[in-house]
Amino acid sequence: MSDTLDLLKTLISRPSITPQDAGCQDLLAERLTPLGFSAERLDFADTQNIWLRRGQSQPLLTFLGHTDVVPTGALTAWDSPPFEPTLRDGKLYGRGAADMKGGIAAFVTAVERFLKQHPDHQGSLAVMMTSDEEGIATHGVVKVVEVLEARGEKITWCLVGEPSSDKRIGDVIRVGRRGSLCARLTVIGIQGHVAYPELAENPIHTFAPALKALTEEVWDQGNAFFPPTRLQVSNINGGTGAENIIPGELEVQFNLRFCTELNAETIQQRTRAILDRFGFNYRLDWRLSGQPFLTASGDLVAATHAAINSVTGYEPKDDTGGGTSDGRFIAPTGAQVIELGPLNESIHKINEHIGVADLETLSAIYEQILVNLLVRA
Repeated sequence: MSDTLDLLKTLISRPSITPQDAGCQDLLAERLTPLGFSAERLDFADTQNIWLRRGQSQPLLTFLGHTDVVPTGALTAWDSPPFEPTLRDGKLYGRGAADMKGGIAAFVTAVERFLKQHPDHQGSLAVMMTSDEEGIATHGVVKVVEVLEARGEKITWCLVGEPSSDKRIGDVIRVGRRGSLCARLTVIGIQGHVAYPELAENPIHTFAPALKALTEEVWDQGNAFFPPTRLQVSNINGGTGAENIIPGELEVQFNLRFCTELNAETIQQRTRAILDRFGFNYRLDWRLSGQPFLTASGDLVAATHAAINSVTGYEPKDDTGGGTSDGRFIAPTGAQVIELGPLNESIHKINEHIGVADLETLSAIYEQILVNLLVRA
């Protein structure tokens, strides 16, 4: 059994459902502190965070990840217990195998091999881990970054081990992500009897034309790196459950994944302008989940392309698709940020898994990235 596979099995066996860490970060500290990493706990509220750093000089290459996983769903739907790592047909099954304990294991063993060969590398190495990436992400990386920024500790390159690959390991590099803006709209009407609509005001009826306008709005055309901004309604709730009552309020939740052509303030202004055209009363609350970011070029992208080509023989595609990641909290500090990790086909699903061969390939790519960036030619 390889060191990477062995470590991944140990991590999967710890049921770290968000925001729990279940001892995963302690395990990483046990592996890395003998190699010269200092371990600093930066816990906030119910979230556990760890900052592991080796060296104090620049440039600083940081591996970013999360030890928490999503809930398993129905245990009976799994072919094997989700927290009992199981090998079948060349794949390792278990919750977190791909998202993202596989990436963590691959990076840790890559660092171990790299330091054995290059103990006097240039710059510094760090590992940042949180236990709330799969949750609301309010006490994790965003808080750790605040601490680092306050003391002037700057990350040069950040490699996020999220599952970015599509058909084969390393075929896609996430060089950016769209922003995410969430809204909770309350449309205010007047409750009444359905037989006397003239004495009431149905918020469902008054909102319907505005809903059409919001969903048909052309927010932007996107650009060379990002698709156009899109609005999607996620929840609509109204009524008392009775058949003969016109509801007094309607609650609507929607989200916009937006590109670098827009900012949150502009989206909010344009949304209010659309709603105001229809003349109904409403309340609108916003939550900015993350700003868009883009690492279009630079040392990190170049080193990653070269590493993937060296290990696999093919050229990866740069992409900005998918949801959000904790990289959105690192990019505003000025760091170059990319995501590179396992295949994403089984993440958050029943019978989540990773290919054993893929795991070894990923670790080899990570090691080569370290060589490309931290070893002088």
